[in-house]
Amino acid sequence: MTHNVALSFADGKTFFIAVKPGELLLDAALRQGISLPLDCREGVCGTCQGRCEAGRYEQDYVDDEALSPHDLAQRKVLACQTRVQSDATFYFDHDSSHCHAGEPLLLRSRVTDVELVSASTAILHLDASEQPDTLHFLPGQYARLQVPGTDQCRAYSFANRPNPGNQLQFLIRLLPDGVMSNFLREHCTPGMEMLLEAPLGSFYLRQVERPLVMVAGGTGLSAFLGMLDEIAERGDCGYPIQLFYGVNQEADLCETARLEALRARIPGFEFTPVVSQPGASWTGRRGYIHEHFDRERLVATPFDMYLCGPPPMVEAVKNWVTEQASAGVQVYAEKFLQSASRR
Repeated sequence: MTHNVALSFADGKTFFIAVKPGELLLDAALRQGISLPLDCREGVCGTCQGRCEAGRYEQDYVDDEALSPHDLAQRKVLACQTRVQSDATFYFDHDSSHCHAGEPLLLRSRVTDVELVSASTAILHLDASEQPDTLHFLPGQYARLQVPGTDQCRAYSFANRPNPGNQLQFLIRLLPDGVMSNFLREHCTPGMEMLLEAPLGSFYLRQVERPLVMVAGGTGLSAFLGMLDEIAERGDCGYPIQLFYGVNQEADLCETARLEALRARIPGFEFTPVVSQPGASWTGRRGYIHEHFDRERLVATPFDMYLCGPPPMVEAVKNWVTEQASAGVQVYAEKFLQSASRR
């Protein structure tokens, strides 16, 4: 049985390869056209160094001058000595162009539905089943969608995990006069074709080895829905998971029923909606997300924090972590950029 392995690079591109039982990771990559940097192939020079971010593996031999005990504890690997034992993700700290890797997949899809949740939020559903194979991506990554009738592309995080039918979902922030926003409000109907490029991005779920704190601002929830779907599918991860979900107005809240269903499926999962500008009828948390962190809880135990949302929110949470949280926090962040380049 082959293992499905993601190779992720510093330029945000990810490529999936099939690794045969007992095959070296480097050999599998070369066999499928990805020329990872190499020199000695003996586990000595460290040229093919990467890091396993999820999955199980063994290494045949690693010289202590190539990777130190600290490096090994950080799950750093040498591709020429690594034999994967499960589906896995490996990160390499250089551009994919250094490996002569091709471009991410460009595929056709068709709109099946568009839900205008509020004045600032839409949910777009796409059917990419014309693609014969499963579109592989890492939960949390994004796709670049071409706005029909234009040459403009916009990037949005997948709100689901990969699935054989390639049924895709995206939460989209609606701008007052954005090219994608105007299309969704005024022209988008089921059956319309939409091109997309994927997978892209370095924001994705790593190996879960300690408690998780997820912080979503607005449609940043999209990335976490994919991550939570993946965790639910795998079963109990063994660690508590907190999701803080912040929006401007309660009308912007979406997929809360789905989050409730995920809470029933994932042991130790809880989520907290926070509304910054609530109406009089709102009885939940008010204000900004970082104002509702449980400092005693977050200081007591090291944890991994994932942030996705507008830059002010991301920076406010990072500042809180720097000032208040324990030293053992690992932060992974994805900021919304201007629509011309990212969203």
